[in-house]
Amino acid sequence: MSHTFPELPYAYDSLEPYIDAKTMEVHYSKHHRTYFDKFMTAVKGSELETTSLVDIFSGVSQHSPAVRNNGGGYYNHILYWNCMTPNGGGAPEGTLAEAIVKTFGSFKQFQELFAQAAINTFGSGFAWLIVKDGELHITSTTNQDNPLMDVAEAQGEPILALDVWEHAYYISYQNRRPEYIDAWWNVVNWDAVSENYAVALAQGK
Repeated sequence: MSHTFPELPYAYDSLEPYIDAKTMEVHYSKHHRTYFDKFMTAVKGSELETTSLVDIFSGVSQHSPAVRNNGGGYYNHILYWNCMTPNGGGAPEGTLAEAIVKTFGSFKQFQELFAQAAINTFGSGFAWLIVKDGELHITSTTNQDNPLMDVAEAQGEPILALDVWEHAYYISYQNRRPEYIDAWWNVVNWDAVSENYAVALAQGK
């Protein structure tokens, strides 16, 4: 396989008013693209050029910081984009909804715990909903690390990602990260998250 830079699955202004068009344009075309370009430079001419990101991350501690940081930035943003959609929000249904209630007590309690993980991420990073041994867990990582990496404190299969780097929200929200998180719930693509959950379970994660 070879690594490719995917198209954004919606227009830059599609997530307004919750995430503004300028933020989306700069975030995708500048930040995400730069991570991808630098990752490709870091792996060029090596076996990593055709190694899956999952396999790279499973041994990322053995690779260069350029591979770890830029490979993470490349992957993390793909999941982040795909976990959002115009006219999103609401609550999940079906198996995922049942698992959230079983694990966290209620969907509202899940939202509160997930938001706290995002708010309490010091500096830049991501909040995650992951599957490990068939169970749901909330975790966070700093910078561009993710739960697939062997350096992560909590490892598992990511099914939902929230970017809390300031460039993800500063134009509209400045330093008001909690306000950005509250707005973000309105664009979460629960159909995509549910599909990610189903795939993780099917793969025995």
